[in-house]
Amino acid sequence: MKAAVLRAPGTPLAVEDLEQAPPRAGEVLVRMGAAGVCASDHHVIHGTAALSLPCVLGHEGAGTVEAVGPGVTSVRPGDRCILSFISNCGHCTQCRRGSPQLCDTNAITGARQYDGTTRLRDRAGAEIFQMSKLGVFSERIVAPAQACYPIPDEVPMPVAALMGCSVPTGFGSVVNAPGVHPGMTVAVFGVGGVGLNAVQGAKVLNASRIIAVDISETKLEFAARFGATDRVDAAAGDPVDQIRALTGGGVDFAFDTFGSVTTTRQAVDALGKNGVAVIAGLAPLGDRAGIDLVDLVRKQKHVVGAYYGSASPHETFRSIVDLYLRGVLNVDDLVQRRYPLERINDGFAALERGENGRGVIVFE
Repeated sequence: MKAAVLRAPGTPLAVEDLEQAPPRAGEVLVRMGAAGVCASDHHVIHGTAALSLPCVLGHEGAGTVEAVGPGVTSVRPGDRCILSFISNCGHCTQCRRGSPQLCDTNAITGARQYDGTTRLRDRAGAEIFQMSKLGVFSERIVAPAQACYPIPDEVPMPVAALMGCSVPTGFGSVVNAPGVHPGMTVAVFGVGGVGLNAVQGAKVLNASRIIAVDISETKLEFAARFGATDRVDAAAGDPVDQIRALTGGGVDFAFDTFGSVTTTRQAVDALGKNGVAVIAGLAPLGDRAGIDLVDLVRKQKHVVGAYYGSASPHETFRSIVDLYLRGVLNVDDLVQRRYPLERINDGFAALERGENGRGVIVFE
C-alpha cells in the first residue's frame, strides 16, 4: 500500500510502500478516492504545527469503505463517505456537551487510533502515524468508523474530499457564528480554500456586502465567482482603512480564514461597533496577536475562535451535501488542480505559489 510519508520537518513527502494492519473493533478500511492539499498539512511539513513523526499526512478526504471491524454498524462495505478529521469518541465532556469537534479523547490520542496503537509499519518494521487518525495521502486507510459520513453517488470524490475540511471549516465558521443575520456586512481575510467557503456561507445567509481581502489580485477575482461583492487588495494599502471606507466605519463580521498575527489583528480592527471577529485559520504555534484593548471595550467588539466550523462535523456535512446537490454551494469550481499521489509535492508547490482554489490528489 503506497502512502506519502513525512519523516522530518522541512523535507518533501516521500511516497513509500507501507504495511497496513486490518481494522480492529470500531474501525473501518477505506479505499481512498480523493484527498485535498490543505494548508494545515503544509504547516506540518514546515514545522509550524506539531505532529508525531514519521507520519502519513492528509486530513481532507473521501473514499469507499472496503471492510469493517468488529462492532461497526454505522457503515458497511461499498459506502462512499466523507471523512471527518475529528472522529469524536461520543463520551468525553465536550462530546456530551454537544461539541464533538472539540473531542477531548481525539485530542489526547492524536495521530494514533483510539486504542493507542498504530496500523501502519514501514519496511523496517517501524510504526508510522496517521494525521488526524486518517492520513488520507494513502491508497487505503484504517480509521475510526465515526470518521465516515455516507454520501450519495451524485457527489464526485474530489468534491466530497473538500467537504471533509475546507468546505465545512469555512462555511461553518460563518453560518454557526454568534449573531449572524441577513443583511450583515462581512469581510473575509484570505480567500484560499477555507476563505472561499466562508464567502459562500455569507452568501447563503444573504449578507448585504461580502468583502474579500487578500494580497493576490487573481484570488480576489476568483472569489467573485463564489459570491464576493467587493475586493480589497491588502498589498495595495491598509485593508482596514479600505474596509472602513467601503462600509462607513467597519463590518458586522470579520472572518480570519488565513491565520496569522497580521490577519487576526486586521480582522478585529476592521469591525464596527458590536462587531464579531471569527478566527478560523490556524496561525503558527506560539503566535500571539496584538489587539487594541481600549477599542475592543469601547466598541464592544467580540473575538471568537471557530474550529472545524464550530459544530458537529457530521451535521455540517449533512447541510453542505444537501446545498451542493441543490446547486446552492459551488464546490466543483474549488477543484482547480488534480494530481496522482506520486506528484503530491507538486500540489504543495502550487499551494505555496498561492494558486487559486484547491489541489486534489485523485486515486480513482
